[in-house]
Amino acid sequence: MTNRLPVIRYAAAGGVVVDGERVLVIVRPGRMGPDGRPEVRLPKGHIEPGESREETARREVGEEAGLPEVEIVADLGHQAVEFENRGRQIVRDESFFLMAPSPGAPPGQAEGQFVPVWLTWEEALAQLTFQAEREWVRRAYTTIQGNSRTT
Repeated sequence: MTNRLPVIRYAAAGGVVVDGERVLVIVRPGRMGPDGRPEVRLPKGHIEPGESREETARREVGEEAGLPEVEIVADLGHQAVEFENRGRQIVRDESFFLMAPSPGAPPGQAEGQFVPVWLTWEEALAQLTFQAEREWVRRAYTTIQGNSRTT
């Protein structure tokens, strides 16, 4: 007999926010990663009914990182992420966008469970808790490098 976990499927969107040589991450002091340190993540969340991927990504960056005004620079694509959580198999379709803070926009307030931190590319890749999010940072870096060669 096969003991299968219930499967939960949903779509999420988020942003790799870059300002020069800095990448924005959010630290979740109340949630520990597998290494026993607080989670370091990229801002992202569920796509709500009637909301586009872009709208979700902007909303999540505003809520989690306190940046209510960001510009989408490029679509970084999709990837499926699968993992087990609380006795369930999660299948998440993630979409991410390369973003930049809007010039002159006043900062907002991050949700209380998140601490926004600006890191170098290398620091972000080293400190992000999950491999899937490191992949988004790599894609953003590759996109920026490709754009700088064409200008």
